[in-house]
Amino acid sequence: MSQEYANADVSHLANRIVKGDLGLHKLDTFVEGDKNKGAALRRAVLEKITGVRLTHISQTVFDFNQLYGRNIENPIGSAHVPMGVAGPLLVKGEYAKGLFFVPLACSEGALVASVNRGCAAITRSGGAIVRVLRNEMTRAPLFRVNSVEQAVELVQWVRANRRLLEEAVGKVTRHGRLLDVEPYIVGNNVFLRFKFFTGDAMGMNMATIACDEIRKVIEEHLPFAHCISLSGNVCTDKKPAHINAIRGRGKTAVAEAVVNKDVVSKVLKTEPEAVVEVNVRKNYVGSATAGSISFNAHFANIIAAIFIATGQDVAQVVESSIGYTYAEVTEGGDLYISVTLPSLEVGTVGGGTWLPTAREALALMGCAGGGDPVGSNALKFAEVVTAAVLAGELSLLAALAAHHLAEAHKKLGRRKRHG
Repeated sequence: MSQEYANADVSHLANRIVKGDLGLHKLDTFVEGDKNKGAALRRAVLEKITGVRLTHISQTVFDFNQLYGRNIENPIGSAHVPMGVAGPLLVKGEYAKGLFFVPLACSEGALVASVNRGCAAITRSGGAIVRVLRNEMTRAPLFRVNSVEQAVELVQWVRANRRLLEEAVGKVTRHGRLLDVEPYIVGNNVFLRFKFFTGDAMGMNMATIACDEIRKVIEEHLPFAHCISLSGNVCTDKKPAHINAIRGRGKTAVAEAVVNKDVVSKVLKTEPEAVVEVNVRKNYVGSATAGSISFNAHFANIIAAIFIATGQDVAQVVESSIGYTYAEVTEGGDLYISVTLPSLEVGTVGGGTWLPTAREALALMGCAGGGDPVGSNALKFAEVVTAAVLAGELSLLAALAAHHLAEAHKKLGRRKRHG
């Protein structure tokens, strides 16, 4: 038996787990609370119960004593996702300026190659111009009142006592601050959609903690108002929603490029007119026919790969990948193309961004950690992400126009495994 859990009887512990009189989270107590030894013991117990060897899951760069209480519970090891890189991509943002290499973690063959091709086309044509139009994380607690009269009174009180709420927020965060509140009344339900500046953090936890302080102040001053849930689903977090598409959440960003017609021909193997037609008929007519709230080809592909590589909250790909692709042929015959992301939720501090591989991936783009001034690194990162989405969208639309999509996946995504 390994010295890591020499004092623990694995078979006995496995039997107790199966019977339900011992929880997996309690196994750390048998190794004096050491989370790394606890992970090894937990693996041994699971292997005993299931008969499955966890050889590769056991291989990890993480120190679970540092992660516990921040990133994971009941640790057993790591998931491993291949990471590639696309670029260089020339970005002309307010914060991201210059050439960038974009890390992409995924298991879909052809994705990195496609984004890389889009980067080449954009960079050869002078780069992508990017702007962040809004920067505000939202959380919408739900209050129950007794009548619509009280609902209106609650909303009026919140608007009249903004300073009081700002002071409450200041008690629990150094960098966060209240920006605005949008009230929504439904009968005797009041949803208060608070908007926060959250610095370089994605800010969901910050917004939640701030709303809890606001909730206490409201309930203290208005006894008839009862907070039923700190999240009333009007935020909206990790679910597709028109409110995020229209009102925005996190960063609202736009990237655009004018791709020279010769580059479209030589690099993308098609013509500007063909790309425009695919965009109109696929992304607009097709999406409308399907009843989509999002009109793009594959924003989620690029966003998910970057999120995994950089330690973002992967579940927020749901709202972050909402968006619109627009394309037209310019008077000179070149291709104008843009992507708009109304609800891009990213950060460079907090969450999983401090994990070793995520930190390196962010550093690769010059976005790791807090910015100076506060919030500038997250804005820089958002600009790079949006430009990368543009590159990926451009390349896929061109592949569809040239009828190259299936061939690319045969070549890069269907290789048979040997051995």
